[in-house]
Amino acid sequence: MKQLYEGKTKNVLLDEETGIVHLFFKDSMTGENGVFDPGSNTVGGSVEGKGKIGLAISNYFFELMEKNGIPTHYLGGDVEKGLMKVRNLTVPRLEFVLRYFTAGSMCRRFELEEGLVFDPPYTEVTLKSDEQGDPLISERICLMKGILKEGQYQEALDITVKVGEVLKKELASLGLTLIDFKIEVGYDENGKIYVADEITPDIWRVRDENGNIPNQLDCSRMLLAKLQK
Repeated sequence: MKQLYEGKTKNVLLDEETGIVHLFFKDSMTGENGVFDPGSNTVGGSVEGKGKIGLAISNYFFELMEKNGIPTHYLGGDVEKGLMKVRNLTVPRLEFVLRYFTAGSMCRRFELEEGLVFDPPYTEVTLKSDEQGDPLISERICLMKGILKEGQYQEALDITVKVGEVLKKELASLGLTLIDFKIEVGYDENGKIYVADEITPDIWRVRDENGNIPNQLDCSRMLLAKLQK
């Protein structure tokens, strides 16, 4: 397959014979200084088998979103090969963030305590740019830069809220409280929106029943064990 894009935790591949696009889930994890963190802009290490675990979890949650009427780019996954077949979409360099509690970079930016409740949930949009530290970006700037068309900014935030409702409920049934998460979206040739990228512990923070916030790997292993029961 031809590699179209190399990311921190996934590569985008094109099967030139069929025209089908795949995501390859790598064993790398984001973080720095030996601490894994889904909000980090750097790769903090690699753990054998992490990619396959992430793919299995992402398969589960994308299928759950589809069952709840939320369109996704997911077309199937082969866990043994680490490959997810996806729709060929245009994916803007944006991440749509939803926060139920204060945590991570938000606390550093605004000098807030960890764990303050947002009611209703707080939404943000960031530009995917490692060089600029993934800055917050407004609808107006997205339109000025030609990243989105009129109406797509709010449309993406609306679908983020819907994802949060499904994700929060499902994680709660597994004994986990959703703190925050981020998603990416993509658009087909007709401008229809789909949830893209992945839905794994790499995109969220959760708190377990003991009040601890597990890292991506520990959370992934715990989730996979629960989902396989």
